Amino acid sequence: MDATPYVTIVLPCYNEQDHVIDEVERICRAMDDSGYTYELVAVDDCSTDETLARLKEAAPRFPHMRIRAFHRNGGSGTVRRIGSQEARGEIVVWTDADMTYPNERIPELVQILDKDPGIDQVVGARTTEEGSHKFLRVPAKWVIRKIAEWLAGQRIPDLNSGLRAFRKSVARPYLRLLPPGFSCVTTITLSFLSNQHDVHYLPIEYSKRAGKSKFSFVSDAYRYILQVLRMVMYFNPLKVLMPPAIWLVCIGLAKGVYDNVKTPFYLANNTIIIFVTGLLIGSLALLADLIVRSRSE
Repeated sequence: MDATPYVTIVLPCYNEQDHVIDEVERICRAMDDSGYTYELVAVDDCSTDETLARLKEAAPRFPHMRIRAFHRNGGSGTVRRIGSQEARGEIVVWTDADMTYPNERIPELVQILDKDPGIDQVVGARTTEEGSHKFLRVPAKWVIRKIAEWLAGQRIPDLNSGLRAFRKSVARPYLRLLPPGFSCVTTITLSFLSNQHDVHYLPIEYSKRAGKSKFSFVSDAYRYILQVLRMVMYFNPLKVLMPPAIWLVCIGLAKGVYDNVKTPFYLANNTIIIFVTGLLIGSLALLADLIVRSRSE
């Protein structure tokens, strides 16, 4: 642990007592065999079970594991943000401790970054959906992903995969933007894409999770959509605001022509409201874009 590691793996742990050691063992075995120097930062997010105790008990078996214990529950986004900010490695890996992701493939993600300096993030793109509320999650995620693709201007095979590796130097300016919940993975994806950082997608299998899911369909889906809009507004507000502004101005002009044909030298109140609303939104879009372009990161 004295030497500076090349890879830092951030592992959020919340009520994972029955399988957390199995996950730690799987990660450490894969990294030991890979030849990469690494540290595994296991962050207990104020678990109410024996997760922390079992991590401490197993610590002597895993010399590359560092345990970080929160005194209150901060959410997976908070865990990943703090873990990434405190990471000592050049490459930071995010994953989960619920046995869903093929963590034995973490060295593959690191190797892609290692071999190609043009790639800044590698995302494990899931080929199946095994989460709870599957019949609701699949169409909801598809809609959210399509919105994100339209706003980001490129294809995104998996918007919110929890398994990813990225260069800490590139991610550092965006870590402060991470929300506390599950939408942190959406945020880091859109942060990279919106700033022209290359993201590579590696197809992976996704297994049924061990233990009880912490995902709430209604609230988390709402937060995902809100975060997608927030991130694109943060980096490219014209993409969100200018289309409705142009439509409203065009509708107002067309309605004004119709009003004058029907009754010369007359404009209806709703015509004026539509046209002025479009101008106001367009002005707001230009002002927001000016702020974004003048902001120094």
